[in-house]
Amino acid sequence: MMAESNGRPRLLVVDDDPAIGRLVLRLARSRGLGEGLQVTTARQALAALDGIEIVLLDHHLPDASGLELLEALRARPDPPAVVLITAHGSEALAASALRLGADDYLAKDHSFVAALPKTLERVRRSRELRKALVAAERDLMRAERLAAIGEMTVTLHHEINNPLMAATAGVELLLAPPGMGEAEGRAALHDVLESLHRIRDIVRRIGDLRAARTTAYTPGVLMIDLDASGAAAVEPHHGVALVMVPDEDLARIVELLLRHAGFAVERCTGPEALARTAERPGVSLVLVLGGTGAAGAHPLGGFGPPPRRDYRVVALVQGDGAAARSAGADRVIELPFDPGLFTAAMAELVS
Repeated sequence: MMAESNGRPRLLVVDDDPAIGRLVLRLARSRGLGEGLQVTTARQALAALDGIEIVLLDHHLPDASGLELLEALRARPDPPAVVLITAHGSEALAASALRLGADDYLAKDHSFVAALPKTLERVRRSRELRKALVAAERDLMRAERLAAIGEMTVTLHHEINNPLMAATAGVELLLAPPGMGEAEGRAALHDVLESLHRIRDIVRRIGDLRAARTTAYTPGVLMIDLDASGAAAVEPHHGVALVMVPDEDLARIVELLLRHAGFAVERCTGPEALARTAERPGVSLVLVLGGTGAAGAHPLGGFGPPPRRDYRVVALVQGDGAAARSAGADRVIELPFDPGLFTAAMAELVS
């Protein structure tokens, strides 16, 4: 539910018609979506955004158009979700708003009262999903950085320990009480210099790393193989995964997870391109963002997998995935998902 946070409303209605504002706020309260706030101008809207998660935005404002305010809202560091209110028959305006980043739109017609609560709840869920995915991506990247630090630590210990011990032993011999001859002293100095040169070369090779393959140091412990530093960090071994996910945040984390699981990943911009690319040899997985439950939404984003195919189809869905399964999905993943479980499930699916 979209309740208040620290006493601040999360819903902002931007409409110069007081009757529309009262209607929207009353509907939001009656459906358990929390309290809201109404303003009548774009200037007031920009000043009232603290804590706001969803903006219900009318196109006709006294000091700006809805599209102009939409652009200003989307430019903020953590923009709220925006639902544009349009006059009946303004499909072109709605399309422009969606291209500029609006999350949805509502027409001021006979269906407005019935559609408003469902639209607000759908937009709220989508916003929470994006926040969860951004957090998951941050956690995954942090885990990968920590793993890389651990591998580098093992590498430094393995590569530098021997020459460092040799240099230390040579210095201790030179500092021992008198008794070492000149030839022995020069030999000890030569060994120290050689060990220091080895350490210098190892540090230089580490500084030149751009990608690295890992190798086993001991069972269960990995280190970076400095002799194979030009190789890719992760070799794809599960084939090619095709991804058709319009949401950029979600697409980015899905791509990162699939590469981490051992897939070579390619993005497809639409169902036609996906269908063509999926016919290529080597494709083992097709991942699509399924319908959100809105009327007319295709359960597999417009993609129709053939009954006979060499790849598996995975649908990311919100809520019930029955429609996606009926449309041909081999696996349905409910959003938001756990990154670790997702990676394991995708690898298992094609094994």
